[in-house]
Parts: sequence; C-alpha cells; structure tokens
Amino acid sequence: MSPPQAFRWIKTECGRAKYVDLASRNGIAAKLRLGWFVVIAAARDLQVPNPD
Repeated sequence: MSPPQAFRWIKTECGRAKYVDLASRNGIAAKLRLGWFVVIAAARDLQVPNPD
C-alpha cells in the first residue's frame, strides 16, 4: 500500500500519524478539519527536509 499523496507535504512523523487519524473519521466536519490540518501542516513543514 502506497502512502497518501498528502505525505509529500506533511513531513513529520507526528503530523503523518495525525493525518491518518483524521482521515479515518467520517462526516463533513471531519473532512473539513482534515483539509484545514493539511493546509496548516504543509505550511509548517515547508522548511523540514523530506524523510522519504
């Protein structure tokens, strides 16, 4: 199984774990929170080198 495409932007281990947790939730509010999380996490991880 290949990693999600969002892992290109989310580079920290804790951020990736949180992404997996949020992606497993159902509902519109959960999907909105997931989208918001990806935007914020990607902005924070811009300077972090990609571990892959």
